[in-house]
Amino acid sequence: MRQVKRRSALPVYIAAATFAVWALVLPLYTLWHFFAAALATAAVWLAADKLIKPKIEYVPEPEPEPVSYGPEADAILAEADTAKNEMEKLSASIPDRDIRDKIARLIDLSGRIAQDAVQDKADIPQIQKFQSYFLPSTIELLTAYQRMSAQGVDGKNITGAKERIAQMLQTETDAFQKQLDALYQNDAMDVDADIRVMENLLAREGLTGGDGLEELLRKARAEGADEKKP
Repeated sequence: MRQVKRRSALPVYIAAATFAVWALVLPLYTLWHFFAAALATAAVWLAADKLIKPKIEYVPEPEPEPVSYGPEADAILAEADTAKNEMEKLSASIPDRDIRDKIARLIDLSGRIAQDAVQDKADIPQIQKFQSYFLPSTIELLTAYQRMSAQGVDGKNITGAKERIAQMLQTETDAFQKQLDALYQNDAMDVDADIRVMENLLAREGLTGGDGLEELLRKARAEGADEKKP
């Protein structure tokens, strides 16, 4: 919320009334008469505007313009946010601390997977496939667990089902982690290629000792300085 001052229109009405009274009571025949009336009206307006304090109002801050990353990435982020809200709602009604911890981990991983759609558009098909299966399945499992927990009675069937769901949530956590790691496979390959190029460059320059990289950088800076000399 931000504070906004609304100035009253009353000083304007008072000033107008002052001029009207002046015109009725005092002469308005010469330019000097009009000048005096204008001065009196202005003085009354300034006094009234100073005495009548502005009204303080609190208005909502304007909503920031939504950021778009493209229709496909936006849809992935929206799906992740919807799933996050649903899982948080279910988590709040589940008393088991271990299950809540698993849900929090799943929420974190699914959010990071969705964010990769912004960073690497090539991963979008893989993320869409992941979301279309794992997120609905996870919410169905959590809904079933929450419904059984709400019964307040742990019979053999309920206990067994809840244990299987807990095991499946751990399996899904591992799957989410593997999916996130797979999305960074291309980045890892790029880094590996960069390292091999650097290693070959160091070997070619005969700088494979402990200070090889520092020596190569020093030589590069020196060559750059020579090129700048007239």
